[in-house]
Amino acid sequence: MLSIINKLLALGIIPGNSGGSAAAETTQAAEQSTGFGNLNSVVMILVWVAVIGIFYFFSIRPQSKREKKLKEMQASMKSGDNVLTGSGLYGKIADVGEDCFIIEFGTNRGVRIPVRKSDVIGIQTPKISQSHASKPESGN
Repeated sequence: MLSIINKLLALGIIPGNSGGSAAAETTQAAEQSTGFGNLNSVVMILVWVAVIGIFYFFSIRPQSKREKKLKEMQASMKSGDNVLTGSGLYGKIADVGEDCFIIEFGTNRGVRIPVRKSDVIGIQTPKISQSHASKPESGN
């Protein structure tokens, strides 16, 4: 668009202050604006790099640290540890397999279920009062 205006000014079709000088001024202004165009693209690239870096440090890096810590904890679990599964069930590890645990569930520990190691989310004992633990259910 700017080049068309410059040609029209140079030919004298569009009146200007002085035909040749107006075209020269417009050409110089266009050259100056294109010089900053490259600078603007560099700044935009730097802004995107900064956004990706911030996203990495606030989102991806902490998540990978949590996963590493969880895997280390799962590798250190042994028989007799009280654990919490991802589904919210508490149990005690009875046996450790290659990729799963055999976990005893229930107050009398009569139920043994194989659970994948990745489904165990922590070593934790349930916080229940003694009155609830020893109180038998009444059958209706």
